[in-house]
Amino acid sequence: MNIGSSLFLLLFFLDYAKLKKKRKMKEEKMKLEKSKNIYISMILNIIIAIFTLFATIAMFTGWDFMNVHQTILESTKLGMLKFFTVQSNLLIGIASTIFVVEELKIIKNKKDNISKRLLILKLLSTTAVGLTFFVVFTYLGPISKGGILSMLFNSNLFFHLIIPILSIVCFIFFEKNNQISFKETFWGIAPTALYEIFYLSNVLIHAENGKVSPIYDWYWFVQNGVWTAIIVAPMMIVISYIISLVLWKLNKNELLL
Repeated sequence: MNIGSSLFLLLFFLDYAKLKKKRKMKEEKMKLEKSKNIYISMILNIIIAIFTLFATIAMFTGWDFMNVHQTILESTKLGMLKFFTVQSNLLIGIASTIFVVEELKIIKNKKDNISKRLLILKLLSTTAVGLTFFVVFTYLGPISKGGILSMLFNSNLFFHLIIPILSIVCFIFFEKNNQISFKETFWGIAPTALYEIFYLSNVLIHAENGKVSPIYDWYWFVQNGVWTAIIVAPMMIVISYIISLVLWKLNKNELLL
């Protein structure tokens, strides 16, 4: 073997060693980032679960902890379950609690990753509270006599604002994954679709001459006539899917600069 060949081999092995070192450093950095994200995600999920429990108890008992009695989109005891707001927040609260348990298992090296089913549950529950946030700030708040502020008293401060924002931030920035496929983003419409079956059935049962009392149309979706459900129902599904898709994209960093 001549000097030129020996020099070439030496340079090759040096480059290979450098590449291997860089790859190892990158893997360690990713591992550290993943570990940091798990801890932050777990803290946020604990906060979400606690806030959900607190707001649920407050609404169930009728506790006006802000010393402001507000009847808009509020109901005590089991009557509160008629609201998509409450259902979506309970769903994210349950998903967050399960997430904490699974993240503890990862920290204790009892498992490697969050299961795909749980990630999909987190996506659809985050989509649900995302829809709650969107509808409150673009529709319900603006048409309410008291404006958007009237939607942010007592339990609704958590249900309409704090929990949705925490959930979205948590999913986008600290629960990154490549396990959810594009076709699985359609799960995001499931809570909305199921709720629409309940809501529209209730509206149709109580309709008289094409009109429905606000008592049964508590989101004021069909106050211009039951026929408007033909527009509102598909629109809510579309908005839900857009939210789900955007969350999925942001989670994968595909919409971030």
